[in-house]
This record gives sequence, structure tokens and C-alpha cells, in this order.
Amino acid sequence: MTNQRIRMFGTDGVRGVANEKLTCELAFALGKAAVRFLGKRIVIGKDTRRSGDMLEAALVAGITAMGGDAFLIGVLPTPAAALIAKNGEYDGAIVISASHNPPKYNGIKFFDGDGFKLPDSVEDEIQDYIDAGCPGEVASGEGIGMSHRLDGAKELYVSNALASVADVTERFKGLKIVVDCGFGASFESTPEALGKLGVDFIALNTQWNGDNINVGCGSTNLSQLKEAVVANGADLGIAHDGDADRLLAVDRFGNEVDGDQIEAICAIDMKQRGLLANDTIVSTVVCNLGLIKSMGERGISVATTDVGDRYVLQEMLSKGYSIGGEPSGHMIFLDYNSTGDGLITALQLIGAVVRSEKPLDELAKGMRKLPQSLVNVPVSDKESAIASPALASAIDAAKADLGDRGRILVRKSGTEELLRVTVDADDEQLASEYANRIAEAIRAL
Repeated sequence: MTNQRIRMFGTDGVRGVANEKLTCELAFALGKAAVRFLGKRIVIGKDTRRSGDMLEAALVAGITAMGGDAFLIGVLPTPAAALIAKNGEYDGAIVISASHNPPKYNGIKFFDGDGFKLPDSVEDEIQDYIDAGCPGEVASGEGIGMSHRLDGAKELYVSNALASVADVTERFKGLKIVVDCGFGASFESTPEALGKLGVDFIALNTQWNGDNINVGCGSTNLSQLKEAVVANGADLGIAHDGDADRLLAVDRFGNEVDGDQIEAICAIDMKQRGLLANDTIVSTVVCNLGLIKSMGERGISVATTDVGDRYVLQEMLSKGYSIGGEPSGHMIFLDYNSTGDGLITALQLIGAVVRSEKPLDELAKGMRKLPQSLVNVPVSDKESAIASPALASAIDAAKADLGDRGRILVRKSGTEELLRVTVDADDEQLASEYANRIAEAIRAL
């Protein structure tokens, strides 16, 4: 029996505990691969993790050893690197970040010269190259590359985001907004953008030290933001994850507004302005059933994909759609950037608020979230478990029994030996009942 190869790339790049799974040796090889598969001019950005400098140095060594040049933009949100790659004479970009994960983790993700994440097929080619020991000649003498500090990246990134709300710029003035930067890469860029719009803002968690990114703050923990919004009488609050490609929000009463609700609010606003391509949005199979129902009531279709922003993006590009997202708040507005962008999402959300002249809590009511139950079931082999005829039979029977009162989804975890059971239903008890019913069927395999 042939062992299945463990894929180096996950749903968002190569990730692991820094200096354990994600080593300098691996980063060096990935730097070499960047030149081999993308080209010789590579932009590098990073978030605020302690290990970022170490991995950046290894990547630069790999790039320059292959005769490439590395252009360093420092600590900036992931979408800034994608934007620079797209708008400059560069062959691609690398971001050193583990996004929403704890500080000890880090990651390396690639973007091509158009600012898009790489397809699975190219990632597999990169893995083949690294597994084979990075064969081929390296540069020597005058052929060795160099690294360069790239100035003006933050300014370009902020300007691009501000241009996305040019029609309502003046109406941002006087708003009171709390922003939680999560001790991450948005510590300067989002406050600067809000300041340029005349917003009365309060910035939380900007003083990073390399070890506090995502710790009890940002989009991974909204408790500080909720408290600050209510205590300061703010109109709303926004929160980023570590690399600021995501956004979650809080209304004036401290209630969470998640990615599904943000996408619904922005889609309705875009349709009213004639900007919603094909009257369709894209989300993943784990979006709340309430998103699909509420959009249908407004004449908006929802195309669903596998979990992961790369699959959302692929659907958008292949069908010409303009907005796609995930419940986590990872939102793509292709009219303004080529990847998920927390700052763009924040400004589009606030723009929808000021255009409607309604508070965020009123707009959020436009999408009624249905009860959703999630059960993670450990298995010894997720591939054989998901393919089990007995499980398929149990799911079919449950779907027939549940009917149009809900939706059942069973999928593999991307990183663990788990099956994830998700059930949406019009009743909380019903959702829990069917989720546990399917979970028991998995345990009985």
C-alpha cells in the first residue's frame, strides 16, 4: 500500500511552529523556489511575529542565491504585499505570516505577479522541487542577487483603500470607531486610513512586541473590542487578525457582526449601486444557511465553494463575480484588490453604513442567522471515514428526515484527523440533534 504524500502547503501557505516545522532550511528552499517558479523580482512582507526576521533572512538568502532580488516592505498587511506585486514590476510576493494563529506559529505564502495566490498545481510543483533537493544551478559571482528596502508601500496600500470609498469620503467624518489591530500588521495602516477619513477613532493593541500577536485580542477574541465600543459610545468597532486579511465587526451595542453578515451588508449595498456582478456573491460551504436565504429574498444568488479563500477566488475569477468571502471575515473585493483585504472590507462596510444612513445593528438584521451546530469527530483515517458507504447512508437518511428545515455538511479537517459535522436548521435544538446524530454515525464506523 502506497503512503499518501503529506502536502506541504495548507489552505493558506506553508505553516507550522517556527524553527520546528517551519525551519530556516525550509524557508531557504522556498526562497529558491520563488525564483524558480515566479521570477527574479520578489516582494517580501511580514507580520509582527518574533520569528519573522529569522524567516525573512532565510527567504532572502534563498532568493539571492538563485540570482533573484528581494524587495522588503517590512511589517504590513498581507494584502499590501499582493497589491505591490500587482501594481509594480515584480514577479511575485511572499508574506511571512500565520494569520490568525498564535505567536509561536508562522507561515510563508506566495502571490504571483498579478497579486493572486498560487493554484494547487503550482504549489505541488514547488513541493516536488523542494522534495527533490532544489536541483539545478545556483548563482555565483556577479549573478548573485541583492535585497532592497522598498519605501512607500504603506502609503500606496492606504491610498488604494481610500480610493475604494471616494464617493462617500466626506461622510466618514465624525464617526466614532474603535479598531482592534490585534498587535498585528495593521498597527499603522488602518489607524492611518481612518485618520485620513476624519474618523474619531480609538486604536487598540498597536504596541506589538513579537510575542503578543492575536493573544486575547483582534478578530480571534472580540471581548476587548466589544467592551471598548460600548464604554466609549462608539458607532461601531472593527477587528483584524494578525496579518489583516480578515475583518470582523461589532455594532454599537457590542454585538458581533461576522463575515457572513458583513458580506450580506456589502452585497446589498453593491446591488443598490449597480456594482454587484451578475447579482451573485461567493461564499464557502460552511456559510450560515441564513446568508443563502436572506440573499435569495433580495434577488442575489450565492455560489458556494470548498473552504478556503483560494477556492472563493477561483470561483470569482472564473465566473466574473465581484465579491466573495468566508464567515471568518476573509473578504475579497476584486474591484479593489486581488486577495482578502481587511482594510478594504472595513471601509466597504462603513461605506454601506453611511450610504444607508442606518446604524450597523440595523443593517445586520438584514441577514437572519440560523442556528448552526458544529461537532468535530476525531477519526483514525479521515480519508477512509469520509468515503464510508455507511456514513453516506446515514447522511442521506438524515437529510431526507430534516428536509427543507436545514442543511447538513460533513467535511474533512484540512490539518487534523477529524471530520467536521455542521448542521444549520431553523431551530437550535434541531441543529444540535442532527449534528450529534451524524457524529454518532461517524464514531460507529
